[in-house]
Amino acid sequence: MTWMIIRVRGGVHANREIVATLADLHLSRPNHATVVPEEPSFRGMITKVEGYVTWGEADPTTVELLLKERGRARKDLASPGPSPTAAQVASTGLARAGGWKPMFRLHPPKGGWRSTKKTFARGGALGYRGAAINELARRMV
Repeated sequence: MTWMIIRVRGGVHANREIVATLADLHLSRPNHATVVPEEPSFRGMITKVEGYVTWGEADPTTVELLLKERGRARKDLASPGPSPTAAQVASTGLARAGGWKPMFRLHPPKGGWRSTKKTFARGGALGYRGAAINELARRMV
C-alpha cells in the first residue's frame, strides 16, 4: 500500500525543518505530488508537514493515470532500462521504482482548492483524505 502526497501550500513563512522535509519528499512547490510507501518513516515526515500537504491511499488506476499523463522519465540515468509499471509504483513508491522522476507536476484542481488553511475534516484542503485523494488527483491531471 502506498500514500499519495500533494503539496497544497507554499513555504514562504515555513520553518527550515518543514522546508527540508518537503524537499526530502520531493515536494518543492505547490501542486506537486509524489507516491511513497506506507512506512513509519514516511508517516513521521507527513506528520511534520501536515499543515502544508494533503495525503491518502493511492489507487493503482490513479497512479497509472498520473504516470501516463504527468510522469516524466529521468534523463540522468545512463541506461534507464525498462520503465516500471503502475503496479510497481503503487506498491513501492515513485522514488524507489526507478526510471521516473520522483514527483508529478500537476495543475491546480478543477473547481479550485477548498480553504488551504483548514483540514479536510473541517471542510478544507489539508491533512488526511483517505481514498478521496484519488478524486483530487484526477481533478489535477
